[in-house]
Order: sequence, then C-alpha cells, then structure tokens
Amino acid sequence: MLAKYLAPALLVLTVATLPAGAETMDHSGHDMSGMENAATMAFMEANMKMHAAMEIAFTGNADVDFLRGMIAHHQGAIDMARVVLDHGTDPEVRKLAEAIIAAQTGEIKWMQDWLAKNGG
Repeated sequence: MLAKYLAPALLVLTVATLPAGAETMDHSGHDMSGMENAATMAFMEANMKMHAAMEIAFTGNADVDFLRGMIAHHQGAIDMARVVLDHGTDPEVRKLAEAIIAAQTGEIKWMQDWLAKNGG
C-alpha cells in the first residue's frame, strides 16, 4: 500500500531535481531540443543512410571489404558536408565542407575504379 503513494512521490522528486533542459535529453544525455531543426534532420538522414550503406555483405577479402565500406563512409561525409553548405554559416567550416566534398569524391572514384579492376 505504501508503494502506491511512494512511487508518484519519487517521480515528482526525480523530475524536480533534473538539471534545466534535461527534459530535452535522450537516454544517453544528448540534447534533443533541436530535433525539428532542418539541419539536424538532414544530418540524421545522412547518418542513417551512411550506416545502412555500410552494412555490406563481407567477402573475406580485406581489400574489397575495406573499400566497399569506405565508399559508403566517404559518401556519408559528402552528404554531411552538403548539409553544412545548405545550412551552415561559418566561412571556415563551409570551406572545409567544400574540401571534403572534392577530396572524398575523388577517393570514391578511385575506390570504385579499383573494385571494378579487381573484381570487387
């Protein structure tokens, strides 16, 4: 019978002692208050796409498996860099994003060519 009254009291005490803004935190302490922000949504989409693409069927060939996984990883970096170009404002970050797009686009092309030549 005491538990019937104790549980709600503990809940009130727990919520009352949470740090300011804690209601916007997820279970691992990440701030989720910007979840409806267009940039955040675009980053989440790019992240999910990258992780799904990295779920490759492994061949047992370390070279092939590495390159196949890295193509997806590099594409994820390119997608995230494009989010910065769409939503970011800092000139230095935008310059880095442009450099990442250029470098990793070239690396993806190299990896795809290598896989095509080597039966990957």
